[in-house]
Amino acid sequence: MIVVDTSVWIDFFNGRDTEETDALDSMLGEEPVAIGDLILTEILQGFRSDSDYRRARGRLLALPILDMLGADRAVKCADYFRTLRKMGITIRKTADVIIASYCVDFGHALLYSDRDFDLFVEHFGLATPL
Repeated sequence: MIVVDTSVWIDFFNGRDTEETDALDSMLGEEPVAIGDLILTEILQGFRSDSDYRRARGRLLALPILDMLGADRAVKCADYFRTLRKMGITIRKTADVIIASYCVDFGHALLYSDRDFDLFVEHFGLATPL
């Protein structure tokens, strides 16, 4: 399963041509693509136009939605964060820790364009399709 991060979806819905949006475009309908509940929230809250919101919501809800948090997962996320902090590394956004740790723990690749995820690739073996 390939989880697509908010950073890629934002570029995709804004029509930006990047390596990641090109990959997403080619994966849709061909590869098993999913999003997390947290990612769904981040994407949808960014739409200003009601019509754009409804269109995006319809497209996104057609994908598998992964429940990325809960008490046990919250503790695991804190463990990942603390491990990195002990190395002198601080992840800027808690949401990125949740998304990356979920993908690492469940063996999903993550398509992203946010540099914080590079640290999970380097230190925890986060897989990426690119």
